[in-house]
Amino acid sequence: MKYSALKVSLLLLALPSLLSAQSAVKTIEWETLSPEGENFSVQMPKGSSAQSGKETYHKFELNTSTYISQLPGGPVFAVVALSGIKSNPAMYSESERLNSYVDAFKNLFPPKIRPKGAVARLTLVGDKVLQGNPGREYRLTVRSSTPANTPASEPELSGTAHVFATRKRFYAVVFLNNKKDDELQEQFLSSFLIPERTLPSATAAAQPAPEQQVQRAPSDNRDAPAGAADATAAETPVTPNAGEANDAPHSRKRGPISGGVLNGKALYLPQPEYPAAVKAAGTAGTVVVRITIDEQGNVISAAAVSGPPALHQVSINAALQAKFSPTLLVGEPVQVIGIVTFNFVR
Repeated sequence: MKYSALKVSLLLLALPSLLSAQSAVKTIEWETLSPEGENFSVQMPKGSSAQSGKETYHKFELNTSTYISQLPGGPVFAVVALSGIKSNPAMYSESERLNSYVDAFKNLFPPKIRPKGAVARLTLVGDKVLQGNPGREYRLTVRSSTPANTPASEPELSGTAHVFATRKRFYAVVFLNNKKDDELQEQFLSSFLIPERTLPSATAAAQPAPEQQVQRAPSDNRDAPAGAADATAAETPVTPNAGEANDAPHSRKRGPISGGVLNGKALYLPQPEYPAAVKAAGTAGTVVVRITIDEQGNVISAAAVSGPPALHQVSINAALQAKFSPTLLVGEPVQVIGIVTFNFVR
């Protein structure tokens, strides 16, 4: 009897934290963040802040924009946009360019969330590709630069960073927390959308690049950015000069544009079937489906990116039946990528 009472007491003590963990995603109010002048959209908790400026990195200037939502005592959601190292395959590889951006991000991001001083550590998980744009996934840890036993030290944050390099920008999508929350992390990271990367036309590709010089930092150069090895950048960072060529090549066909959350833009969006067995089992929640809309407004692909797995297929089926008005860009119809959400309430 005493043993049973003890188990009940322990369960009651643990119940609040369990309920808190289960309701984290449901209690967050999300909004679509698609800043003017940027070329991405993402689902971010409401009340995010934005910081823009210029930062000196490796003897040249980067344009930086950081969008952050930091919940009290909870996770950090962030998108970091950098520009300044333009795509130029004739002078340096995309891998070298990405390495330079990753190292810059590693040095510039921690002070944005820990103004009193912090350091970051990146551990490569693997390569990623988003809409044809090369990228990587890293495990990211941010810790206070003050000793752990001092009053000023803050708890360590750990999580994941997805980084991508487009022709004009570098983006880092970051989720950090002081506890594990895979569902919340997946919902945020999977909502990040950027346009498809298009190949240059045969005419543009045939044109010779103007003569340029690229300063490569020797491996023993004291001015080289610190911590490049920790960022798993095998190549030495590259420093393009200010006269590099324009990075906006002509394309045969415009790639899809990012449309963010598309529920309110649909001409027709059926409500998915709620299977009786799934409902009886108590399964409920929000399913997020990433879709691609063709030039005629038809959904040509759909994939569930978050939500209860038992409700994925019915949500995909509903999304594929949706109909939208054609989207025009400079008078030409274009494809659109975005997300639709379906709420299942018992």
